[in-house]
Amino acid sequence: MKLLTIHAKEFMFKPTERALDIFDEPITSERYENVLVAFITVEEDDEKDIDGVVTQAVNEIIDIYKKVGARGIVIYPYAHLSSSLAAPSVAKEIVSKVYEVLKNEGFNVVKAPFGWYKEFELHCYGHPLSELSRTIRPTIRERRRTIEKKYYILTPDGNIYKPGEFEFSNENIELKILVDKEVFKKEIEGGQGKVLQYLKKFGFEWEELSDHGHMRYEPHATVILEAVMQYSWIVANSLNIPVFRVKGTNMFNVNAEAVKQHAELFGERMYEVRIDNDRYILRFAACYQQFSILKDWVLSYRDLPMGMFEIADSYRYEQRGELVLGFRLRRFHMPDLHILTKDLEEAKRIAMIVRNKIVEEARKIGREYQAIYNITEDFFNTNFEYIVELVRAEGKPVLVVLYPPGLYYWVINVEYIIIDELKRPREIATWQIDVGNAKRFGIKYVDENGVERHPIIIHTAILGSVERYIYMVFDTVARSESENKPPTLPLWLSPIQVRVIPISKETLTYAINVAKELSRHGIRVDIDDRDESLGKKIRDAGIEWIPYVIVIGEREMKTGTINVRIRKDGIQRVMHIDEFIKLINEELNGYPRIESSLPMFLSKRPRLYYLQPTTQS
Repeated sequence: MKLLTIHAKEFMFKPTERALDIFDEPITSERYENVLVAFITVEEDDEKDIDGVVTQAVNEIIDIYKKVGARGIVIYPYAHLSSSLAAPSVAKEIVSKVYEVLKNEGFNVVKAPFGWYKEFELHCYGHPLSELSRTIRPTIRERRRTIEKKYYILTPDGNIYKPGEFEFSNENIELKILVDKEVFKKEIEGGQGKVLQYLKKFGFEWEELSDHGHMRYEPHATVILEAVMQYSWIVANSLNIPVFRVKGTNMFNVNAEAVKQHAELFGERMYEVRIDNDRYILRFAACYQQFSILKDWVLSYRDLPMGMFEIADSYRYEQRGELVLGFRLRRFHMPDLHILTKDLEEAKRIAMIVRNKIVEEARKIGREYQAIYNITEDFFNTNFEYIVELVRAEGKPVLVVLYPPGLYYWVINVEYIIIDELKRPREIATWQIDVGNAKRFGIKYVDENGVERHPIIIHTAILGSVERYIYMVFDTVARSESENKPPTLPLWLSPIQVRVIPISKETLTYAINVAKELSRHGIRVDIDDRDESLGKKIRDAGIEWIPYVIVIGEREMKTGTINVRIRKDGIQRVMHIDEFIKLINEELNGYPRIESSLPMFLSKRPRLYYLQPTTQS
């Protein structure tokens, strides 16, 4: 807080125009004589110790008041002594408390109205104490809550072990890595693996002109990003419940009580923005926007279960030293799905479906998750059989972390983790059962008896954030490469799915016709029409991990066929184009078709810096 006191021979004020949405009722002052005018600017940190700041301010004002021999005190809200202002709601609260304390202690005190532009007249005495300034700082700092957690390992047969007593087998070696980090806080060696090389190769980079932890996506990366975004919507619609897709803002006012309460759970990891003296937070996920929409909908029990989906640009103020390209970011894309259910039993049933889908999607790219089950103790004790059923579906032991009840809005929050190429646990997907936010945000439905109720909400990102899913895909490629397999992306994620290489200028027209036919079927295809040798063209296609390379020579042109090199199998096949299109369509079945982000002809492209060999091309 900044405090400027003026011992005034005369003082008066008059409100002229409202300045804020939060304000006092306007009053016009009398002309006060021999008063101490206390101009108060409430600052950002003052919220962390409101009572302490108020007490210090009151003591300073009283001390100066007595020294100068004033007959009254005027408290004057004044936002011009600092550039680091508190939110208006906080400022109003603190100024009002200073006034109330002085009034209750018997002082002749007046408060100018908060939230108004005001004109004032001031005649200052000229003695040494007539103009004084003070800086008042919070006496305590915001502290992280110490949460007492209990760790166990729960097996599919329902047995519970303390982590130090569980016997890990070779089958559970990845769980042991997870437990060592989460429970025993074992330090994991750093280093940069192949995934970082892959990400940079395909155009995933830090944006140097932004805040730390913000990425940019070059042409190949853009296709991969958009493909995962569209696929996340396909997956959300595969749960056999109605899902509504929405879009919204990423910035929410902390003055809204529901937003403030929810934001307090994330503390130091919230991104903040200040605009016109208001304090906003950038969303942690899609919760705020979806909940704001849902509170305005008139819902019946017949409408539930139902989902709401948005790919939300999300913000988390991660520590700079913890940032990892493609994994731990300050700005990323979250395909956030919230499912409204009638009650806890329905939520438990739907959560099992969500769990199955999360595991299924990881297995499609060849990965198996380890799981952390974060559970409140009361839910664990009253729903133990259900939790064992979930773990039985996992088919392997899980790490259980028990929390005191009522600490968060959820009763169970499951994290799905891969152990990456450098033996580091990496959280990818998640789901949780939320019993608190529907009430907090005013989301309701009418049950079969006409009674308004608050739904139970399932939060999930089935694939994980878009960037983390991509990280997992590339980590899976790194595993394959360690087994001496050529690094290859799934066809639906390959930025260029087919490259057509004409051997000569005479075969270029036929190559163009082939490429146009493939493109007509939604296949990402380009043509290497550069004046380079065939060997170099094939090597360059390998550098980009292009799954299918079609070489067009005179024989193919005469016979109306294509010669196809298949990267993952390392074989060549001669076939007709219809046969090849059928092959591609079968491989792309169930996945999105994204347009290419590059010109079709390689001769029209610059040599992009990320098209460089890694360990293996």
